[in-house]
Formats: sequence, structure tokens, C-alpha cells
Amino acid sequence: MKASCQVFQLPKVNLSLFLSAAYKLSSSSPLASEIKIEIDRITRIINDHPFPDEPLQPTLLQHIPPVSLSTSFVESVLGRLFVAHSNGLKALEFFKYSIHHSQLSPSVDAFEKTLHILTRMCYFDKAWELMIEMRETHPSLLSLKSMSIMLAKIAKFQSYEDTIKAFKRMETEVFVGKNFGIDEFNVLLRAFCSQREMKEAKSVFQKMHSRFSPNTKTMNILLLGFKESGNVTATELFYHEMVRRGFKPNSMTYNIRIDAYCKKGHLGNGLRLLEEMEQVHCLPTIETVTTLIHGAGIARNTPKARQLFDEISKRNLRHDIGAYNAMINSLIRSKEINSAIELMDEMERMQIEHDGVTYHTMFLGMIKLSGIEGVCELYYKMIDRNFIPKTRTVVMLMKYFCENQHLDLGLNLWDYLVMKGHCPHSHALDLLITGLCSRGRLQEAFQCCKQILERGRHMSESVYCMMQRFLKQYDEMDKLMELNRMIMNLQSVLPPSGQKVIGSTC
Repeated sequence: MKASCQVFQLPKVNLSLFLSAAYKLSSSSPLASEIKIEIDRITRIINDHPFPDEPLQPTLLQHIPPVSLSTSFVESVLGRLFVAHSNGLKALEFFKYSIHHSQLSPSVDAFEKTLHILTRMCYFDKAWELMIEMRETHPSLLSLKSMSIMLAKIAKFQSYEDTIKAFKRMETEVFVGKNFGIDEFNVLLRAFCSQREMKEAKSVFQKMHSRFSPNTKTMNILLLGFKESGNVTATELFYHEMVRRGFKPNSMTYNIRIDAYCKKGHLGNGLRLLEEMEQVHCLPTIETVTTLIHGAGIARNTPKARQLFDEISKRNLRHDIGAYNAMINSLIRSKEINSAIELMDEMERMQIEHDGVTYHTMFLGMIKLSGIEGVCELYYKMIDRNFIPKTRTVVMLMKYFCENQHLDLGLNLWDYLVMKGHCPHSHALDLLITGLCSRGRLQEAFQCCKQILERGRHMSESVYCMMQRFLKQYDEMDKLMELNRMIMNLQSVLPPSGQKVIGSTC
């Protein structure tokens, strides 16, 4: 185990210059590739660190010389910890280490990533402490985005009243001396709208709009909230109310309305709005065309999707990853899997890298149209490119592998993610443990549970009960006691969701 954690040694004296130079080079350069390897290694060391049994700071001192703490390096490691679903306290320890051992001031991006990781795991007390500390030591880090990160997660995980209190606390304890205006009010509204809590959003608007003068952005936020709730009628009614109040629609307004229609399969209405945009000299954006391509796919109108895709350059717009993904989605919906594969190849020729949406869409198509052969071909291609899929893709693949007699592929995916320094989502663990236990592969199930607990994440109540039942059945009481010890240690610093003690009802 120690051998796998050997440090990739770089000359300490010149490491900071080495890192700075590497980030200025293209991602394909040998120097940049070495830095990427180093970032991956540090991420893996942090994520694999036994938590909370041992303190993290001594490990960071051992493996990360202070001279290496460039701004780009810290941001990149935190970014990897974010996508790896790392424990929030580990990310916080790394951020604090970078502050205390570097002569550089922390960056806004590093602070916001740390805040995002903490709030995603509901470490709200730690997040408040961090914001208040930054107010005292680095007030320039506090921004509308950091406020948005905090309020959005409070709106998601806590009550309406808690969110309002948090907004007031921002004003009195974090952004002290700042006069809150329409920009801050828009952040509060967006917190509710992003969670599709339109009743709460309307209540806030009615109670507080007299204090803050709404602008077009305010109205677009509310319009977006109605759209996200899936109610086209409510979206259009609010749009007409917006116009009646004297607000002039912009490209964002039209994009929201077009998306509302397209998601319901009403492509004709979306195209009508495109014509209306052009008539009022509101130029369509690449987002407008991408939305319509996606809408054409939902309507199973591949020729129209292709026409819109081909017209992008004629509109003086550039094909981007979103446009390609929308076109691939349209082809998949029309069962044109080979055309979708060709478009993926075209992306490579155009030097447009495949992203999480590209892979997720293609895997959906492969599962429905090509079976295990097509899925495996794409899966191994993704692995060869060292690409880490998003959580929803991991869960989808794990479900497909485990429910279709390909359990070894499920374990392969799990091992790949762990090897890359990631902590797979609990839904993926649920699926894998169910498959392993149902086939009597208890030792492998036990190791997977240990891995997720060691990385500072909880297993679900259902997985614990399953492991408890099978370990008792096979008289593996030592293993059950080890899991219980690890769970208790973790619960001492991170209570599970809802403050429920895992194992209390099994």
C-alpha cells in the first residue's frame, strides 16, 4: 500500500515556477501532462486518507511542499475533489493548508469550490465559519456567487424560513457594511427557483420587491423557475405579466420560452418564437439554436435538427460542445446510432472534447440500441481516455451491469473510480452491494463498503442492513464489528442525512 502512495518527486526549489509554466502550456504538452498526473495523485492521497481516524494536515505537509502551492494547482486539486465527491472536511483542510503554507492569497475560485463541497454535504456550520473567517482575512473572496452557493444549498436541504434567515445573516454577518440591492435579491430568488420552489419564490417576490427594484434579470429568473417546474402555461402567463409591467424581453427571455415549449415536444411553437426573435432584432444565440436542436430531437424530427445544426455557421455562430451533444441526442432518439458515433468522431477532428453529457447520451443509446457489445466498446474507450463520467452516468452503468449479469464490469467501474481518487456515489454502492450479496460475493461487498467509509462518506441504511444480515448469516462478526466501528467514527464528525444513526433500525 505504501508503494502506491510514493510521491512523484519534483525539484522543490523550482516547483512553483514549474507549475506556473505548465498551466500556460496546452493540455497536450508533456509538462502539462506531468502536472495533471501530480494533481490526480494528490487528489487520490487526500481522498484515500483514513478519515477521521488520522489528521490530514501531517499528510499534506509530507506530500505537498509549500513551494508547490500555486493558485492553479490549488484550484485544480479542489476541482478534482469536487467532482470526486470527496468529504467536505478534507477539502476544507486542504484549502486551509494552502492558505497557511503559501505566500499567495487564496483565489476566489478555490474559496468557492471549497464552499460548494462543504454545502453539498450539509456542513453548513463549517461553511458559515469559513465565510465569516474570509470576511476578516480575505474579504475580496466574498461575492454574489459565494452567496448563491450557500443560499441554493440551504434552499435545497432546509426550510423556507431557514433560507430567509440565511439571507438576512449574509447581510448582517458576512457582507457587513454592504447595502443589499437588486443583485443580492436576485440571488435569493434564484435559490428558490433553482429548486422549483415557485410558491416560495413568489412569496419572496411579493414581500420584498418593494425594497428592491426588479430588473429584467429578476423577471428572467422567475420565468426560468416556472419553466423548470414544467408548466408551459404558467411560463407564458408570467411572460405576459412581465411584458405588461414594462420589461423588455431579451435573448435569455426567448431562450427560456423556447426551451419550455421544446421540452414538451412543441417544436413548432419554439420555431415561431425564433422567427419572432429575428423580427424584433433580438439575435439568436448558440444556446437558442442548441435548444431548438434538442427540441427537434424530442419531436423525432431529425431532418430539422440537422438543418438547424448545419445553419449554425451561417448565423455567424460557432459549433460548441452543447450543439454537438444536442445533435447526438436527436440522432439517438431517432435510433441513428451509427450517425451519432460518426458525430463523436467529427468532434474529435474538430478538437471538441467529449464531456459528461456526450458519454451519458451515447451510453443511453448503446444500452437501448446496441446492447452489451456497444456499451463495452464505448466503456473501454472512455477508460482508455482516462475520462471520469458524471454521477448519473456511473449510476446508470452500474445499474445496467449489475442487473444484466455483468457484475465484474460493475466492479471494474468501481475500481476504476476509486483508483482515480473518486468516492463513488451511494446509489452506485447500493446497486453494486445488492448485486454482490445476491451472488454470495460477500468479501468484495465488504471491501467496497470499507472503501466508501474510509473516504468519509456514509453508506445507505439499506446497504448497512443488507451487509449486517449477510455477515451474520455467514458468521463474519469481526467484519460487522469493523464496519460498525468505522460508521461510529464517521458519525462523530458527519451525522448521516436527517441525523439518523445508521443501523439503528436494522
